[in-house]
Amino acid sequence: MTPHATHPGRAVAEVVAAATLFGTTGTAAHFAPASAAPGSIGAARVVIGGAGLLAVLPWLDGNRRRAIGLWRSPWGLTAGVMTAVYQLAFFAGVARAGVALGALVAIGSGPVLVGILSWIVLKERPRRAWWISTALCVAGLVLLTLDGASQPSVDLAGVALAFLASCGYAVYTVAAKHMMNSGTPAVEAMASAFSLGAILLLPVLLFTKPTWLAEPSGLAVALWLGLVTTTLAYVLFGRGLRVLDAGPAATLVLAEPVVATLLGVLLLGETIGVMGWVGAGLVVIGLGLLGTTAVRHGPDAAIIEEMLP
Repeated sequence: MTPHATHPGRAVAEVVAAATLFGTTGTAAHFAPASAAPGSIGAARVVIGGAGLLAVLPWLDGNRRRAIGLWRSPWGLTAGVMTAVYQLAFFAGVARAGVALGALVAIGSGPVLVGILSWIVLKERPRRAWWISTALCVAGLVLLTLDGASQPSVDLAGVALAFLASCGYAVYTVAAKHMMNSGTPAVEAMASAFSLGAILLLPVLLFTKPTWLAEPSGLAVALWLGLVTTTLAYVLFGRGLRVLDAGPAATLVLAEPVVATLLGVLLLGETIGVMGWVGAGLVVIGLGLLGTTAVRHGPDAAIIEEMLP
């Protein structure tokens, strides 16, 4: 691990920066050609992003051969397969259950699943600080979702797919963290997972007839989603995850829906009511408390706990 990545404050900033880039995904996809199916956009994102991560490895002191070699390990294979699973399941779930409910299930349950799974697999016992911060963030996300929800009925299959996406994300995150704990450089763990995910999703991209990529707007959207919201974002996420416990890192990623909401208001003309602003505020407070914990005491202690009886 490089020296600059050992400071928890920098790790928090890197994960939040990654979440900010994640939050631009929906706005960018809005500008894709009408012929671009959601599944095709998701597959293109991973294919381009995975290739980008492999391409930049030498400039980040990584090794392509070692990254690809991780596919032969149980944890490397798991991370790659789950990368493809959560991407496909998320887009399918949102398409069936609606953006509001699908995103709430997929994104909101992610930190809880990561926290529990990392407790079981990585022995990273969640602290009270994490539970409080995560509860605040999830409550805020619920308010954000309810503020814009207009789905008249619930598609149970869509909800199940969204939850499958959350499970895939949780398993991927814990698998990547396990590899890092075993000495794998963060950038190699990220490149390994997404390059394998890219191979698995390439047939999906071809099957969905990606003619939209030939249009200037389509190519621009695909490059942004692949190189910025995947390659760059996951380099940052991996560097932060290398230092932070998996649970807190996953909670910090809940900055994503706040960024997405703000971009929707500022760039797409969407509106947000009082409930939505309160929800966004709760997420920001939760992230602030969790970030303060990491900066003041590092990943092995919690300042919030000192403030509690």
